[in-house]
Parts: sequence; structure tokens; C-alpha cells
Amino acid sequence: MKLKQCAATVALLYTGFMASTAMASEEHYKFDIKGQHAFIQFKVKHLGYSWMYGEFRKFNGDFTFDDANAKHNSVHVTIDAMSIDTNHAERNKHLRSPDFFAAKKFPVITYNSTSYEDKGNGHGIMHGILTMRGVSKAVDLDVNQIGTGKDPWGGYRRGFEAHTTLHLSDYSMPFAPKLGPMSDSVELNISIEGIKE
Repeated sequence: MKLKQCAATVALLYTGFMASTAMASEEHYKFDIKGQHAFIQFKVKHLGYSWMYGEFRKFNGDFTFDDANAKHNSVHVTIDAMSIDTNHAERNKHLRSPDFFAAKKFPVITYNSTSYEDKGNGHGIMHGILTMRGVSKAVDLDVNQIGTGKDPWGGYRRGFEAHTTLHLSDYSMPFAPKLGPMSDSVELNISIEGIKE
């Protein structure tokens, strides 16, 4: 009986040790919004004739990085839909309207990761759910680590870039079909620098 109790205690201690080791290898970061070393930008073809560029100016988020076990990597992002900016006031107003983002009704865009595939050399695929205009879709981000290290202010930073292609037709935007099929695909580029907590 004592032998069984001893074995159970050892197993419990081992499980606790492994769990604490896994937690110890995880690093948690907040987006550097204060210094604004973070960008969410996009480009889309205008009627197929030229590129239109834009960005979201207000957003926040955090991510977890685990060098020992990449499956623990994750990211959470919230975006202010009203902050969309294409360097043209009237177009911005139209994009915020019910024709596109319906930003008053759906003020927040979110991306929450569900899993991560490590491809090696700082490259991976982040799987997650993007919710925009009340519609949730699975979206994969092609992720590359840019760099990591100490900063001049005593902190520690890690930076990534990510790319994906979205389709306006997936998010029930009434005006989108009028732009034609060449304008349905939106190339999304994300650059994030996080400060370790």
C-alpha cells in the first residue's frame, strides 16, 4: 500500500514538474502600442486597375511564444473598425458604412488563434478565427519572426510579420460585388513588435 502511495506521489510530482517546466518556457508579450511599433495594413485592387492601400490605426493584442514547444504559440488581436484609413476621407466614410464594415454596428474586429504549425527557422502557420462584420471565418497567417532581444530601456522584445489573403465576399459586404471579382481579394500585412511581460 505504501509502495502504491509512493508511486502515486512521484507521478504527481513529475506531472507538476513537467507542467511548471512547460509554463516556464512560455513567454508572454503585449503589442507595443504606446511606441506604435505595430502595423496592420492592407492593399486591394481598385476595379483591377491599380492598388489601393490602407491600414487600421487603432488595435491592440498580445501573443505567447514558446521556443521549446511551438504548439503553445498563440495570438489575440482586437481592431477598432472605425479606425480604417485609406488616406481619403470620403472613402473612409464609405468603408465604415453598412456598405462595407458597418463599423457602428460591428465596432470590433477580432482574431483569435486556435493552433500553430512550426515550419522551422522562425517560420510558421498560425491558424485562427477572424470575426469581422459579425461573420467568423477560419484564417491562416503566414508568420515569420523578424528578431528578438533586449531594448535600450531594460525590456525584452520579439517581432513578427504575418501575411494572408482575405476575401470580401466571405464577410457579407453589400457593396463589394459592385467592385468586381478583381477587388474581392485583400492582401493583409501585419507587423508586430511585442514587449515581454
